[in-house]
Amino acid sequence: MQLSELSWPAVHKLPPDTPVVLPIAALEQHGPHLPLYTDSFLVGEVARRANEELGELVLFAPVMWLGNSHHHLDFAGTMTAAPGAYLEMLRTMVDCVLAHGFKRIVLLNGHGGNSVPGQQVLYEVRQAHRERKDLLLLLANYWALGSDPSPSIPGLKHKIEHACQWETSMMLWLRPDLVGDFRAVEKAEWGNPFQPASRAWTMPDVSPQGHVGDPALATPEIGEALFRVFAADVVAFLRRVTGWDGRSWNG
Repeated sequence: MQLSELSWPAVHKLPPDTPVVLPIAALEQHGPHLPLYTDSFLVGEVARRANEELGELVLFAPVMWLGNSHHHLDFAGTMTAAPGAYLEMLRTMVDCVLAHGFKRIVLLNGHGGNSVPGQQVLYEVRQAHRERKDLLLLLANYWALGSDPSPSIPGLKHKIEHACQWETSMMLWLRPDLVGDFRAVEKAEWGNPFQPASRAWTMPDVSPQGHVGDPALATPEIGEALFRVFAADVVAFLRRVTGWDGRSWNG
């Protein structure tokens, strides 16, 4: 179900155990060859496919396109919420869903920069409602729900990065009209920024062109295969959410 297509009485009648999915993404630079809306396009397509499969079991909100993207601000067009404002925005969205009586909330994330603030918000909300045992508050990165697509997709290399082979392939399948000359973009390595420590960074520290990975290897066939894998992972995950007994730690 799409929240944007329902009336308020229709939402009011939904069972409180209906999972509510809030897709969160970004409007930020994606190298010299992909559109700024890439993350929002991609998580939107994954959510659309999952919605088609799940029907009336799950309620999907529209994609929240404004994300935590300060590390991309050196590149023109990037839009970001200030870190504190982003935390408050996510918190308010979750509070709205709780105010309407729903108990199971999933932040379906399409942008790596949203992961930490999303986790922080859910942690704080859980502490604010610590007396309740019926809440299930989850953040899920759509590309990290279990499957490793590499062995099953011919030509797929390495892992998802930023404006890389994976994201470029998915955009080639979804919106090829918006993809620039990806074959002319040279490979950029993430390297080893003092791992296993976590280093604070901005994108120009890593890549002056704003991408990480090898977009020249992208194909629309790889993109369609990735969408199939990721959507299936999201569907399987949300079936776990719908099947939760409402009290157990495990799910």
